[in-house]
Amino acid sequence: MRVLAISIASVLAAVSSVDAFTPNAAFAPRTSTASSSTARFSAAEVATETYAKPERYTTDHPNNNVPPHIAELVGRGLHECADHPLGIIRAKIQEYFISAEEAGGPKFEIFDAEDPIVTCTQCFDDLRIPPDHPGRSKSDTYYITDDTLLRTHTSAHQSMHLRDGYETFLCAGDVYRRDEIDASHYPAFHQLEGVKLFPKEEVKGAEGLSKEEWLASPECKMIADDLKATLEGLMDHLFGPVEKRWSEDYFPFTEPSFECEIFYDGDWLEVLGCGVVHTEVLEMAGRGDRRGWAFGLGLERLAMILFSIPDIRLFWTDDERFSSQFEAGKITTFEPYSKFPPVLKDISFWTPEDFVENDFFEMARGIAGDLVERIDLIDEFTNPKTGKSSKAYRVTYRSMDRSLTNEEIDALQNKLRDTSADLGLEVR
Repeated sequence: MRVLAISIASVLAAVSSVDAFTPNAAFAPRTSTASSSTARFSAAEVATETYAKPERYTTDHPNNNVPPHIAELVGRGLHECADHPLGIIRAKIQEYFISAEEAGGPKFEIFDAEDPIVTCTQCFDDLRIPPDHPGRSKSDTYYITDDTLLRTHTSAHQSMHLRDGYETFLCAGDVYRRDEIDASHYPAFHQLEGVKLFPKEEVKGAEGLSKEEWLASPECKMIADDLKATLEGLMDHLFGPVEKRWSEDYFPFTEPSFECEIFYDGDWLEVLGCGVVHTEVLEMAGRGDRRGWAFGLGLERLAMILFSIPDIRLFWTDDERFSSQFEAGKITTFEPYSKFPPVLKDISFWTPEDFVENDFFEMARGIAGDLVERIDLIDEFTNPKTGKSSKAYRVTYRSMDRSLTNEEIDALQNKLRDTSADLGLEVR
């Protein structure tokens, strides 16, 4: 069983030797960052080996919409592999918080093996995400039953840990969302979340304030300033000294909310979202007397920048030409080992009124898997006489390890055309 929660202090030696509001056989066996003898469990104990069993997710429930190709990805634990780019980034983030602890900061707990199956309450209700939010639809989220799903963000574990008494913690894991298809989007990816509550005496002046008074209070500003300073330090730790800029944002679970950008390699890049934890979230978690901050970031996003990895699909490859380029604790530039030619195919169809692009993208992934590199909308129009709408897409097929033949892609494209009728699409 992998460790569910460990004290950050207990992994200092391991992390040092090895060197989040937003997906192995090719790698060596997973390297735990601590001995299981230091484990502290806050959630129900689950045999984490069962995470990698696809049958957990493809149930016979009538509303289950987890396809086999997604179920096969769960439990890979890429963020736990010490010599995988995602594991390297995760370790460096933890290293930063360990250094802050050594300098007198609070001790953060680490959660990196939580069950990817969560409830709607955990994933949405506890975070003030309303019932009609598009993120809760079956076109965005993979449901196992009406009430359980594959987590769409690591924030789904935030309230549970707060209820269990944790006040400063990091939580990393794989998350799942239906999404568009291109080099930077994949339906399985990894996030790392951080939460910090402040001692009561530091925010005592906020007691009894209205919402408006709290947002204008010096205590709220103090928390926001601490959050920004912490994350600016993290960015310097990962990228070296870089210019940063902040903008206001919106998340249901933080208020005020912010987005951080860094100027790196000649461009401004969005790197994370964060904010002061919403008072209602704290109240629902039984911590209404406390105040604090939270942030979340995507590990793939950071790894693609730092390692110069051009395609998000590469993180899931078993090709040794990819895995052999990385070493625990080191940031190295990825050297492309091949660039096979693409095969382009177009498809156009009349769409029903309730057409959702993500459903079509998911269908394409289910048919062609990772051979689909991207899908682009190239034309759309509405017939003025019938009122019917048409869309045309260009599907780019490309393998990362071999040349594709027109014959095999024609077979996949024909299957996509035939299966499109299941979505009410009328191929033209």
